[in-house]
Amino acid sequence: MSGHNKWSTIKRKKGAIDAKRSKIFSRIIKEIQIAVRDGGPDPEGNARLRLALNNARGSNMPKDNIQRALTKADKDSAALQEYTFEGYAPLGIAVFIECLSDNNLRTVSNIRSIFSKRGGSLGTSGSVAYMFDRKGVITIPKGTINAEEFELEIIDAGVEDLEIQEDHFIITTAMEDFASVQKKLEEMGIEAENAELQRIPQETKQLTTDQAIRVLKVIEEFEDNDDVQNVFHNLEVTDEVMEAMES
Repeated sequence: MSGHNKWSTIKRKKGAIDAKRSKIFSRIIKEIQIAVRDGGPDPEGNARLRLALNNARGSNMPKDNIQRALTKADKDSAALQEYTFEGYAPLGIAVFIECLSDNNLRTVSNIRSIFSKRGGSLGTSGSVAYMFDRKGVITIPKGTINAEEFELEIIDAGVEDLEIQEDHFIITTAMEDFASVQKKLEEMGIEAENAELQRIPQETKQLTTDQAIRVLKVIEEFEDNDDVQNVFHNLEVTDEVMEAMES
């Protein structure tokens, strides 16, 4: 019986990973479509497209998928529009949601429904945006990079913070320095795994583990919506919370 339970757990985890990968690919494809529509199909002259393509490669998206996204971009992106939503999840956690959708009424209805059903509230434009700062966040695999040399060389490009984790460097930049840091990385021959503008909370709010899990499940519900590109929040996610979510 224990073997059966272990296999069930493995299958659930694999299913969750596959679902997450599918969601990431879907998000990147939409970003490619919008970038081509607004700036043309040449990544050399389209910084947004260049960023989307870099993120596609960093996420190990198959080349065929990337090419199909580029080929279909003009046709499939015509109705896509960018929308943002602000509000509060349960227990007063601020939430900022970025969407790409071809049907605003559907998106508004779905987002409002999640807030309502899960004990949150949809706010007006600007109701929580002031709690977040726009920052560039770049994730780079450590590989064989010498940490000290890398930090010395990249810091002058406009890096605000460099966090060294086990397998990655996490670079944070001011929004206005985001492009220059990416350019510096290209000059150094370093390819990012992911690079994007994020909304970083100025202050985080800590809850008990059970409360935090309740909020994170609501965040996941937003993220699982097909129209949602990104969800930002000011919940402090501790190691204990992450371990509890994964168990």
